[in-house]
Amino acid sequence: MESADDIKQPAEQPRIGHTLVEDALAIIIGTLMVSFGVVMLRQVGALTGGTAGMAFLAHYVTQISFGTAFFIINLPFYYLSFRRMGLQFTLKTFAAVALVSVFSDLHPLFVHFDHLQPFYATLFANVIMGIGFIVLFRHKASLGGVNILALFLQDKYGIRAGKLQMGVDCCIVLASLFVVSYEMLIASVLGAVIVNLIIAMNHRPGRYSV
Repeated sequence: MESADDIKQPAEQPRIGHTLVEDALAIIIGTLMVSFGVVMLRQVGALTGGTAGMAFLAHYVTQISFGTAFFIINLPFYYLSFRRMGLQFTLKTFAAVALVSVFSDLHPLFVHFDHLQPFYATLFANVIMGIGFIVLFRHKASLGGVNILALFLQDKYGIRAGKLQMGVDCCIVLASLFVVSYEMLIASVLGAVIVNLIIAMNHRPGRYSV
C-alpha cells in the first residue's frame, strides 16, 4: 500500500495575472460603481470615510465640486504609493482617482433622482461603493489616500485593510458632526461600517494573487 507520503500531490497550477485590457475594464467598472455611490451620497447630504469623506467635507463647506476636491486631496499620497507599492499600482490608482473625479461630476448630467430615502440611499450607496472597491483591489488598484495606506500595511504587516480603513473612516465621519444632521451622521457611520465590512470579507491577505 502506498503511504500518504508516497502519494504525489497535484502540482500547483501557476496563477495567471490579469491582462492590460482586463485591468482597464475593471478600473472603469469599479470607478463607475464607486462614483455612482458618491452621487447618491451627495444627493442626500451624507458622507463616507477616507479621502472621499474629506472631499465631501470640502464640498459641503466650500462648495468646490466633489470631483475636484477628491483629485486634489489624493495628490500627496502618490509619493507613498510609488515608493511602497510600485509604479504600476500608482499609475492604476492615479487612473482610478481621475475616473472617479470625472464620473462623479458626469453622472448628474445623465441621471436625476426625484426622490431618495436618505437612510436607505446612504446604506445602498455604500454597498455599491464596497463592491467597486473590491473590483479595484482585485486588479491591484485603489482610490488613493487611506486605501493606499491600508493596502500597504496589509501587504507589509498582514493588517486587514478593511479593519484599518473602518477605524479611519469612522473618525472622519464623526469629524463631520457640525456639517451634517445627526440622522445623516448615524447613516454615514453605518455606511462606513458596511463598505469596510465588504472589503474585510472579500479582500484578505494571501487569498488573491493576480
